[in-house]
Amino acid sequence: MEIWINPACSKCRSALTVLDAEGADYTVRRYLEDVPTEDEIRAVLERLGLEPWDITRTQEPAAKELGVKDWARDAGARGRWIAALAAHPKLIQRPIITADDGSAVVARTEDAVRDALGRG
Repeated sequence: MEIWINPACSKCRSALTVLDAEGADYTVRRYLEDVPTEDEIRAVLERLGLEPWDITRTQEPAAKELGVKDWARDAGARGRWIAALAAHPKLIQRPIITADDGSAVVARTEDAVRDALGRG
């Protein structure tokens, strides 16, 4: 399992605490430094069952500068959103856990972290 984190994020630190308490075997990806490619973002979205606008932090300064709130949210705009997430990784909601079974979850709560572990 892999967890995408920003170390400055309290939700990310909380998720790591739960993973450690549960004895989980995981890899940390500091996605602001090891930026996911557009293909990796597409793969994670597929695993999450979400669209790129569902995992976009629209209150971030970069989101406001780009004007993402006004972007279309349909299949035709999907590529634009994914490109923005790859170019501005701070816009990606966090933490995201990708489990070995092919599932993924935006793990903003302890319950979501446990769900990723199959112990929810």
